[in-house]
Amino acid sequence: MASRLTAEQNVIRLKPYFYIHVIDNNSNVTRVEVGPQTFTRQEHEKVVFGPEEMIKIPPRNYVIISDPIAKEKGKPITDAFGNVRLRHGDYEIRFEQAPFPLYPGESVSGKITPLQVVAPNSALRLRAVRDFSYIENEQEFNRQAGNEWLFEGPATYIPRVEIQVAEVIRATIIKENQALKLRARRATIDYKGNARRAGEEWLVRDRGAYLPLVDEEVVETVRCHVLTDKKAVHLRALRSFRDVYSKNRHAGEEWLVTLKDSDIHVPDVYEEIIGEVKITTLNNRQYCVVLDPVGKDGKPQLGARELRKGEVSFFLQPGERLEKGIQPVYVLGEEEALLLKARENFNYINKLYKPGERWMIFGPCDFVPPVEVEVIEKRRSIPLDENEGIYVRDIRTGKVIAICGRAYMLQPHEELWQKELPQVVEELLSKPGSERHGKAVNATIRDKTRVIVYRAPHNSVVQIYDFKTKHSRIVFGPELVMLGPDEHFTLLSLSGGKPKQPDQIRSLCLLLGPDFMTDVVIVETSDHARLALQLAYNWHFEIGRKNEDNTEAFKLFNVSDFVGDACKALASRIRGAVASATFDSFHRNSAELIRVAVFGNDSANPKAKLIFQANNMCITNVDIQSVEPVDQRTRDSLQKAVQLAIEITTKSQEAAARHEAERLEQEARGRLQRQRIEDESKAEQARKDLLQLQANSAVVEVTGQATAEARARCDAAEIEAKAAVKQSELRAQATKIRAEAELEQTKRRQSVELEHSKALIEIEIQKSREIAEIESKKFSEIVEAIGPETIASIASAGPEMQAKLLQGLGLKGFMITDGHSPVNLFQTAQGLVQLPSIQ
Repeated sequence: MASRLTAEQNVIRLKPYFYIHVIDNNSNVTRVEVGPQTFTRQEHEKVVFGPEEMIKIPPRNYVIISDPIAKEKGKPITDAFGNVRLRHGDYEIRFEQAPFPLYPGESVSGKITPLQVVAPNSALRLRAVRDFSYIENEQEFNRQAGNEWLFEGPATYIPRVEIQVAEVIRATIIKENQALKLRARRATIDYKGNARRAGEEWLVRDRGAYLPLVDEEVVETVRCHVLTDKKAVHLRALRSFRDVYSKNRHAGEEWLVTLKDSDIHVPDVYEEIIGEVKITTLNNRQYCVVLDPVGKDGKPQLGARELRKGEVSFFLQPGERLEKGIQPVYVLGEEEALLLKARENFNYINKLYKPGERWMIFGPCDFVPPVEVEVIEKRRSIPLDENEGIYVRDIRTGKVIAICGRAYMLQPHEELWQKELPQVVEELLSKPGSERHGKAVNATIRDKTRVIVYRAPHNSVVQIYDFKTKHSRIVFGPELVMLGPDEHFTLLSLSGGKPKQPDQIRSLCLLLGPDFMTDVVIVETSDHARLALQLAYNWHFEIGRKNEDNTEAFKLFNVSDFVGDACKALASRIRGAVASATFDSFHRNSAELIRVAVFGNDSANPKAKLIFQANNMCITNVDIQSVEPVDQRTRDSLQKAVQLAIEITTKSQEAAARHEAERLEQEARGRLQRQRIEDESKAEQARKDLLQLQANSAVVEVTGQATAEARARCDAAEIEAKAAVKQSELRAQATKIRAEAELEQTKRRQSVELEHSKALIEIEIQKSREIAEIESKKFSEIVEAIGPETIASIASAGPEMQAKLLQGLGLKGFMITDGHSPVNLFQTAQGLVQLPSIQ
C-alpha cells in the first residue's frame, strides 16, 4: 500500500533513517534515496519501494541478508550501467552497526536475532557447510564441508554463513553412584586418550559434569545397584571381557555380585542385569534342598542335590534352585509317623536301606530328611469308633481288609484303599434319608477310604452280596449296615407312576409294609365298553423275624420288581372278570366284581387275602378310586344320561317353583284389588272436599282481581307520569354534560398541540446550535492538526509549481483559451505583472 501511494506522489518527504527505491525509466536503473530529504519525483522516475525504515540492529544481535550486494573497501560495486552488483544465492550476516537501507534485490531472511550465548557446561556442535579457513587465537583453521567441531561455553557464538549449528550439547551431570554410557559416532579418541572405534560403547565413571566430544553421543545414564547383606545382583556377560573387579568373564557366563565384592555395582556395557537375588535365610526349624549346587570350583554340579539346614543365610548362585522351597523340619507327635523311601543306599541307625525300600519313623521326634531319602507322606494314627472303619490295602499282596472299632496306624507296606460304588448307589447314599430309600450316614461327599455305613430304616430289609465269597446276607431294620471290601448293596429297581412303568423307583432297602400302591387298569366289558379303573391295593410281606436266617428271608429279593409284577397279575385277573360282565352289570356291582376277581370266591370274607408265593407278598384289600370310560362315545353317552337326569330334576324344580309363584301372585292380586277399592272411596271423598274449596276460591278470586286491576291502573298512570318528568330532566342533564365534555376536549387538544409545536421548535434550535458548534470545533481541530505552516504550504504549492514549470519551459507567462469564452484581460495582466515577484 505504501509503494502504491508513493508512486502517485510527486514530492516525498523522507524522515531520518527512512529510504525509498526509485527507478529511472530512461536508464532502467534503480537507486536508493535515503532521508532526511524532500524528494521531488521527475516524470521519468517512479518510486518502486518505500518509504521504509532502515534496518536497525541492536547490540549483540544480528540479521541475515539474502542476495547481498558486493562491496569493495566497504563500498558497493556497480556495473557499467550503474546497477549495484548482487551476490545471488548467497547470504551475509550483519552485526551491530549504524542503520542501513536494503539495496534493490536485497532482502532480510528471518528476523533480527540475538547472538546465541553458550552457557557453562554446554557447547554447540558446529558443521561446515562449505570449505573455508579462519584464524582464531592466532591459529589458522581450515574447515572443509561436512567437518564438525564443538564450540564450548561460556562464550558468545558469532555466527558465520559457512557454519551451521547442528545441535546444542549440554553436559551431563554424573552424580554419586552413577555412570555415563557413551557411544562413538565414528573412530575417535576419548578424553583419556583411548582410541575408540565407531559404534563402541564405554562408561565414564568420574563424578561431575561431562561434556561429550563431537564424535561421542550419550546413550544413557547408568544407575548403580546398591548391594546389601540381603541383596545381590545377578549378571550375565554379553561378550568376553575383564570386569572392574579384575576378573575375566566369558560370553554367556553368569555370576553374582554381593556385598563382599563391593558396596555398589554399576553394570558395565558388556554386562546384562538378570535381576536382583534376595538372600535365603533358614532358621533352626527349617531346611532346604538345593538342586544343581555350585561347587568349590565355581561350576554347577548338574544333577546333584545338597541339603542345607538352619541357622544359615546364603545367596542362590546362578543355576541353583530350591526343591519345594524352604521346608519346615518335620515335628512328629506321639500318634504321628513319616513314611520314607530310599533314593539310594542309605544307612540309618545301623541299618542299610536299599533304593526303593520303605520304612517309617515314629514320633515324638524331629526329623530332617537327608538327600538320600524321600518323604512320601506324613501319617497319623486314625481313631475309629465302634461304628466306623477304614479300608486298608497291602501293596505287597493286594489284599484289602476293613479295620473297625480301634485306632490304627498304617504300616509301611499298607495304604488306604478307596472303595468305588455305582453312581446310582452313590446318589442314594448322598441324598437325605427317607423311609423308602433309607438314610445315609453323611449327606456330604463320601470319603471313599472310610467303611460304608448305612442305617436301614424300621420295618425294612437290606440284601448285601459278597463278590469274593459269592454269598449274600440279609439285614432287617432298624440296623446299622457296614460293608466289607468286597460287599455291595442289592439295588432295587421298582415300577412307579400311574399306570405303572418300570425303573421309576430305586432303593437300597425293601420296606416290608403294610403299604398301598395305586395303578390304572384299562378293562373292556362284554358289550365292548372300555373303562379306565384307578385301583389302590393294600399289601405287606408275610415273614417272621425268626425266619431271617432261613431261606424264607431270601424270597423277599427273588422278584426284583415286585410292584410291577403284582400290578400286572392283579390287572390280568380284573380284566378277565370284567370281560364277562356287561356295562350295566359292572356299573351296579363293580366293587363286588373286582373283589371276586382278586380274592376269588372267598371275597365276602373281610379277612380274605391274596399271597404271591414267589416272595410272600400279601394283598389284603383293593379300593376302586375312580371309573372313567375310555371310549369317547361311551363317555358322551354317560354325559348325555347325566345331563338328561339333571334336566329332569331341574324341570320338576322349575314346575314347583312356578306353582308357588302363581299362588303367591293370586293372593297379592286379591289384596291389591281390595286396597284399590278402599283407595277409590277415599279419593271420592277427597274430590268432594276439593270442589267445595274450589268454589270458595273462585268467589274470592273474582272479587280480588277486580279490585287489584283498578288499583294497578291508577298506580301505572302515576308511575308513567313521574317517569316522563324524570326522563326529561335526565335528557337535559346529559346534553349539558356532553357539551361541556366536548369543550374541555377541544381545549386540551389545542393546548397539547401548542406544547408539541414549541417542543419541536426548541429541538430544531438545539440541533442547529449543536451542529454549528460541532462544525466550528471540527474546523478548528482540523486547522490545529494541519498547522498554519502546512496551510501556507498548501496555498503556495500551486503557484510555486506553476512557476517552476514556466522556468523549465523558459516562459514568462502564458494564456490558454478556446477562442469562444471571453477573457478578463485586467486580471490576466495583473497575474502576469505579479509573476516575477513569485519567482
